[in-house]
Amino acid sequence: YTVLPLRAGRFTIPPQTIRAGGKLLRTQELVLNVADSSGRSSGARPGRATQPVTASELVFAELIVPKKVAYVGEIVPVQIRMGFDPRVHPRLVEPPEITGQGFTAQKLQESGENSESINGRPYQVVTYKTAIAAARAGKFEIGPVKAKAQVLVPRRPSSPRSRSRSPFDLFDQDDPFSDPFFSNPFSQLAERREVQIRSEPVALEVKPLPPNAPLSFSGAIGNFTMATDAKPNSVQVGDPITVTSTISGRGNFDRVNAPVIEDEHGWHKYPPSSKFKQDDEVGISGTKTFETVLSPNEKKQAMPVLAFSYFDPVKEQYVTLRSEPIAISVQGGAAPAPSVAATQTGSLAPTSAARPGSPIPATTKPQDILYQLTERPRAAASFAPIYTWPLFWMGQLIPLLGLLGFAAWKIRRARIDNREARRIAALHHEASQLMHKLHRNDVSPREYYAEASRVIRVKAALASGGRRIDPNMVDVDTAAETFKLNSDSRDRLRRLFEQSDEWQYSGAHNGPGRISPENRRDVLKLIENLRT
Repeated sequence: YTVLPLRAGRFTIPPQTIRAGGKLLRTQELVLNVADSSGRSSGARPGRATQPVTASELVFAELIVPKKVAYVGEIVPVQIRMGFDPRVHPRLVEPPEITGQGFTAQKLQESGENSESINGRPYQVVTYKTAIAAARAGKFEIGPVKAKAQVLVPRRPSSPRSRSRSPFDLFDQDDPFSDPFFSNPFSQLAERREVQIRSEPVALEVKPLPPNAPLSFSGAIGNFTMATDAKPNSVQVGDPITVTSTISGRGNFDRVNAPVIEDEHGWHKYPPSSKFKQDDEVGISGTKTFETVLSPNEKKQAMPVLAFSYFDPVKEQYVTLRSEPIAISVQGGAAPAPSVAATQTGSLAPTSAARPGSPIPATTKPQDILYQLTERPRAAASFAPIYTWPLFWMGQLIPLLGLLGFAAWKIRRARIDNREARRIAALHHEASQLMHKLHRNDVSPREYYAEASRVIRVKAALASGGRRIDPNMVDVDTAAETFKLNSDSRDRLRRLFEQSDEWQYSGAHNGPGRISPENRRDVLKLIENLRT
């Protein structure tokens, strides 16, 4: 049954009697308190037109911040409620996001989903949880929360007309969800609309932390407890002792650091390790465990006191937790030097052992383990990087200078090789030009023998290779040695040079004024056969 009050007041629903299984069953009497609802008439008449459904009425967002005043760095839990009418089949396009400046927010975690009735309307409410921390002091507005979703709504006809009543609007009370589409989705076409979801912002006042924080304060804000333990309890000097510190509570665990040692004299401390186990979705509550290795440098009877400080926002003051005394036993130390008496006893041991009935003296067993050194060595070693040493950079100059010298040598060799290549190319060109002239018939004997001897000198210079012979310095013996001529070729070469000198210096020749074809062929054959 659905009951709708038509006016405000206190109503009594009488007991109802029903028959079941041959018996009469009677319900209890119910009392219904009806508050006055402004803005709605109690005398609605059936059949009147209602307002069309608006997409913004189908969803809502609510931002819940339990605290109105916080401190800088304090973790404040935040809850976001997103409500959707289940009859519109919502689809979240963009997840909720807390907007604003001056604070940091952790990742949203979906906490749960449940059905609620708000102002007589059913909603499917999804709850998200997160936490925020203010970065500076001042007054801020947290939010609003913004999201985007798609909802299914009926497509309106082009011409207005009266609509039929929906089973959801039992008394025709202008319910925006009473459209017949929601009771019969196939009565008309539907469409998805994108709606913006926006909550109201929440004001938050952020105070700065008070001054004069303890030395062991690392920024932890909240409420914490500390427990410590040390194992093993009996060690030698220099042996490691693992101290386990457990800090539990509620607060900003990202700023919770390992407890500090109030008196480090006689102890060597190693960097601690930590692990965190959270007890809620956003990591505000949990337990953080630290393991610190301490090594005693001298005999000790108790562990040093560990201190952890945090700021309690409820008490508005700093709180310092200190560990309880833990008794331990530290024995040993540096190995004692052997005394003179012990040395004498050891030296007399063979003599006394020979006597019957004399006790055998105990010998001192050499110590196997060397304990940790507690004194600085006489020569201090430097741990500065090697690139800061002047000697290192002076050593780098040696390969650098060698590289520069090698580059200069390569450049010089390239230039020398380039000059030699140009010289050889010029000699080849000159030899080619001279051979071309020797094949002409209009050349005088003087020019012919001069050019023939010049060709031989040029070819000898080219054939000399690495000796780099100047063509002007080539004579008969040099050419014959270069081309490795036999005696006959050597004689023919000598006669050619003599004829060239005779035509060059005397200006006359005892033979004819022209060169016979036979002599020309002999000269060309001699020159062409000159090869290394």
